[in-house]
Amino acid sequence: MKFVMAVIKPHKLDAVREALGATGVEGMTVSEVKGYGRQRGQTEIYRGAEYQVHFLPKVKVEIAVADDKVAQVVEAIQTSANTGKIGDGKVFVYNMDSAVRIRTGEQDNDAL
Repeated sequence: MKFVMAVIKPHKLDAVREALGATGVEGMTVSEVKGYGRQRGQTEIYRGAEYQVHFLPKVKVEIAVADDKVAQVVEAIQTSANTGKIGDGKVFVYNMDSAVRIRTGEQDNDAL
């Protein structure tokens, strides 16, 4: 099993959710987060005053998937979240030792 975490632009969340649904992903966790990458924030103008925004709004999507679906899930996220502009985000894949569905006690792939 793998744990896939993606940090994407907020306006791409619906497209990513639809793409993941098409791959058979049944659930995900979504969090609103802030951060920056290579762009180191951005400069904005508010009421004529220029100021630096260091942390940009992002969305973190977390999904637990079976090993055989990882490539398909990563590709779905990458293609649906891509705008071609800086700040599109990143996808991280972690090894996951175990999972348990609390309600039924199912474990590992059965719990996904």
